[in-house]
Amino acid sequence: MRKIGGMLDFVVVGAAQAGLAMAYYLKKQNKDFLVVDKESEIGASWLSRWDSLTLFTPSEFNNMPGMEFPAEKGHYPSKTEVAQYFKEYVEKFKFPIQLNTFVENISHHDDHFILKSPQGEIVTKNVVIATGPFHIPYTPPFSKKIAEDIFQIHSNYYKNSGQLQEGNAMVVGAGDSGFQILDEVSRDDRKVYFSGATNVKVLPQEILGKTLWWWFTKSGFLSFSRDTWLGKKISKSRQPVIGTPVKKILERENVIPVGKTKNAEGELIITDKKKIKDLKNIIWATGYRPNFSWIEGLELAKNGYPKHYRGVSNIKGLYFIGLPWLHTRGSATLGGIKKDAKYLSDYISNLT
Repeated sequence: MRKIGGMLDFVVVGAAQAGLAMAYYLKKQNKDFLVVDKESEIGASWLSRWDSLTLFTPSEFNNMPGMEFPAEKGHYPSKTEVAQYFKEYVEKFKFPIQLNTFVENISHHDDHFILKSPQGEIVTKNVVIATGPFHIPYTPPFSKKIAEDIFQIHSNYYKNSGQLQEGNAMVVGAGDSGFQILDEVSRDDRKVYFSGATNVKVLPQEILGKTLWWWFTKSGFLSFSRDTWLGKKISKSRQPVIGTPVKKILERENVIPVGKTKNAEGELIITDKKKIKDLKNIIWATGYRPNFSWIEGLELAKNGYPKHYRGVSNIKGLYFIGLPWLHTRGSATLGGIKKDAKYLSDYISNLT
């Protein structure tokens, strides 16, 4: 553990795609840096997701800087393949990484930052926050009023349908995760209520023999800045579901759409279309809330994310990467992260 007296040039907090892409460019600049992560292994944030998860971007669009994704063109990688790619990436470039380090507080002191964790303190001139957009799994407050004999789990902790009790289930959430989990859970004989919008836009993974991401790239869709008129419009619109046959899933005999879930009391779940009394399981695919309260002096926007311009925050020497729409729609993708990392590294290089 680096302590006071051994000041680093940079500490990168987070060792998934954003942190590793930043590490690649910091190493190219010969910076004295350290990557820290709260997990016990590289790729843990991906391995913790549900078992059947696959990317909706094919392998050729998942290349990190300096190393192509090791799979044939057109392959949609699983979560284990992504985690293994990260492990091989770290091994190839020999990044200095310290695992099992949960940063609880960051404070700014004149020309340096102090990062506090249960393992001790780290002192650095600059910090790059690469903890991603998924911080606090969100479930509605009324979920606490639901009877204890109904099994509840957030999609962040869902692995497979084997975790569920026997009996009926409900999936709440109309995003990619919600529909993918609904697809899996409704393959059993159980009755599955679906709570969420059913009129979502759905895009196929391939159009006219080309992958959706090929069309996105050629059209420039992934390159619109969040500061442009079109970028602002896209960023505020509901994201389409990609690659999941929503209509076919909702047409299954055992799937019952019930609209928005509004309240609960014991074993009674109240939705727009139905009062449900026969549930044994609820999967909340209801997203996340950002949490940056552990960074002192940080100015936040209305959505709870840091105020910044392309990752440069209001605090000198504090940077962000891997946030949704950090600069473009592609900022949150595995293959798009390198553009943001390159911009930040060039910005940093011009300061020194």
